[in-house]
Parts: sequence; C-alpha cells; structure tokens
Amino acid sequence: MEAPRHDTRGIVDPSALLNRVRFRRHEPAEPLRRYVEWYWLIDWDLPVPYASHIVPHPAVNLTFQWDEAEGPPYAEVTGVALGLYTRKLTGRGRVCGAKFRPGGFRPYAPDAPASRWTGRVLPAQEVFAQATGDAAHAIVTPADDAARVAALDAFLLALPCAPDPQADLAIDLVRRIRADRTVCRVGDFAREQGLSVRALQRLFSTYVGVSPKRVLLRYRIHEALDLAGTRSDVDWATLAGELGYADQAHLVRDFTATVGVPPTAYAADARSGGNADQGTPKVREPGPTDPAPRPPRAGRAP
Repeated sequence: MEAPRHDTRGIVDPSALLNRVRFRRHEPAEPLRRYVEWYWLIDWDLPVPYASHIVPHPAVNLTFQWDEAEGPPYAEVTGVALGLYTRKLTGRGRVCGAKFRPGGFRPYAPDAPASRWTGRVLPAQEVFAQATGDAAHAIVTPADDAARVAALDAFLLALPCAPDPQADLAIDLVRRIRADRTVCRVGDFAREQGLSVRALQRLFSTYVGVSPKRVLLRYRIHEALDLAGTRSDVDWATLAGELGYADQAHLVRDFTATVGVPPTAYAADARSGGNADQGTPKVREPGPTDPAPRPPRAGRAP
C-alpha cells in the first residue's frame, strides 16, 4: 500500500498555508487502508485570522475538530465539495481528519449513496452515532501525533465495515483517472473498462458521490493549479492539450470557474506574494450565476 502523498495539489497557495499551520499526514492502521487513504492533522495558533482555500479531492472526510472560538471538540462529515472550499482559521485550533479513498466511504455508511453527502458538511453523529463529543475530545486532545493517530484508529476500527467489491472497483477507476492523462472522455473510459456510460455513472454516484466527469475535471484542475503556483514558464495552450482539453479557452474557463480567477492571474499573484493581508493569491468564490465547469474534451494525448 502506498505511503501518504506529500504533494499539496488542491491547496490554493500551499506555502502560505504551511507557513501558518502545522500540517501532517499519517497512515491509518493496516486493516483500514483498504478504504481510508490517510489521516491528516492540522494545528494552528494565529495572531490574525487566515482564510485557507482548497480545491478538494473527490473524497469524503471525517474530521474531529477543536477551535477555541467554537467551544468543545466536535466531529463532522464533509462530502465531496463541488467548488472551492474555504475555511477561516482564527486563534488556536486543531483538526484530526480521516480522508477516505474516493469510493471508500460507503462501506462505512452503506444505507445511503455517497451522493447524499455531496456538497454537505454535517454533524458526524448524523452518520455515525459513535461520533460523540466525548469521542471527538479523545481524538483531538492528545498532545502528540501518535496518540491522535491511535485514537483515530480505535474509532474507525470499531465501526462496522464489510468489504465491498463495488467500492474496490470505484476506488480503482478513480485511481486510473487520476494517474492517466490520456483519459479524456468518459465514454471512451467506460468502454475500456467494459462498462456502459450509465453503469459507470451509477457506480460513481453511489460510491464516489460525483460523476466521472467531475472527477476527471477535478484532477486536471489540480494539475493546472499546481503548475500555475510553482512555475513561471507554463505554456497554457500546450498544457490544455496534454490535459485533454479541446483548446486553451476551455482550460481557462474551468480553472476560473473552480478557483475563482484565471490561471495566469493566479500564477502572477502567487509569484508576487499574493494578498498583502494574508500572503495568498486572491481568489473569488464562484457565484450562483457563474457557468458550471465542464469536463475536459478529447484532445491530443501527451
């Protein structure tokens, strides 16, 4: 099983975030790794508020949190976010989260399709009766990472979870979309896997929570976001073709609809140090009248 990834794809201006918080990833206990990708821990102690912006992975997260401004520790389930996710951090706090593999949450919550949680943040007790305030307290209060990881392991290992071959299939298909830039069209991908488009869409709705098109878009935007924030020599027209877009305009449209600014503006702002108040590129929450992002179209494979 692979170790937790150390890249920061999906984080808008990761250097600004990592200069303000302590961020770590840890592997869960071996029996959990089939469906839980990693644990992520964040601690902060900020003299001024800071807004973090994330283009989330297409995955469900279970988090145990404490924020001194919000009272006692609590637990939440966060479904796949459809757009930019923003969290304002103030004062002191910490989060201990479990990121499920895309497709891996439903074995723990088999009574509902993963799409039920999409775009939602809800108290974890609405999904898991065991996610009480006492459970959250036991997970977030230990001072050292090993104790927090052990507490997360203990909580998840106590939850009912039956192996599900359909979840395994969904996890594998998402992994292929993420890794293979030549995957450009859902219809072609479905045929290569021996599935109809409808069957693939039903599988993703039930186990991932969003369509294969949205998964494809999300990972391609992650790549564009990473390059925009780390390189000054990006040829956007060439990159659009490599990511499966028909042309540069479609990539720019999807990037802007997801992140809130065009990629060139984001790149320039990142290189200049971003917003003077926060040290992060200025982004805008997509509004209700903004066009919905499109999936990449077929293009020349790299």
